[in-house]
Amino acid sequence: MPTLPSIYVFKDSTLLAPAFAEYILQAQAAALERHDAFKIGVSGGSLVPMLRKSLLGNEAVKWSKWQIFFADERLVPYEDEDSNYGLLKRELLDHLPEEVVQPTVFPINTDYLEDATETADLYEKELIKSFAAKDSVRLPSFDLLLLGCGPDGHTCSLFPGHELLRENVAWVAPIEDSPKPPPRRITLTLPVVAHSIRIAFVATGAGKAPILKTIFEDPDAGLPCSLVNESAKGKVVWFVDGPAVDGVSVQKKEWKSPSL
Repeated sequence: MPTLPSIYVFKDSTLLAPAFAEYILQAQAAALERHDAFKIGVSGGSLVPMLRKSLLGNEAVKWSKWQIFFADERLVPYEDEDSNYGLLKRELLDHLPEEVVQPTVFPINTDYLEDATETADLYEKELIKSFAAKDSVRLPSFDLLLLGCGPDGHTCSLFPGHELLRENVAWVAPIEDSPKPPPRRITLTLPVVAHSIRIAFVATGAGKAPILKTIFEDPDAGLPCSLVNESAKGKVVWFVDGPAVDGVSVQKKEWKSPSL
């Protein structure tokens, strides 16, 4: 029997956000017990505004200890609306109070936007410096990876049926033919995603219901989100609202606030 992810369903995003914040703070506390940093990977899309809604103004967030990496990135300038770093900066970083010690953020090197392979290699070297500076490790271990789910079931820049789903050597891989624009990107590979200590998906809105139905009711379809559920062996948590799972058969769990 496969180990199923934990699925927490909330009536709406106003109820989801506080629970999401509690989960992140729980991950932060566990990380700071292991080492003096909270190494977190984030993707883009609607996840980033949810981070702002959940965490901004929360005094329990130790921003100075955060090291923020990107689960994937589009090869565009930082100021481009498609940049995940740009989105994080506009939606969250620019809103942190001046007196707060800012998190350490690792954006891509924009000197090689026309060369996805070089950009991927450089970003992998950043991961190696952070996760394997003293020891040789097979894969990095993010304390927390925050992911979204695309309408086709993709996550990071891992798309259904794409050859990158079979990549098992590189930590960061280039993609030149993304079916969703912009076509040139880099992404964490599936083994790296699955090796994270905690993985949380956020999916909200009725538009997510059709793809969540496939992910949860037909995992053998092999969608990237399903592959993460399967390969991460029970480390995956989904935060969803009611409309996103309307008509979807899922084993819901009740969120219980942890004592932090």
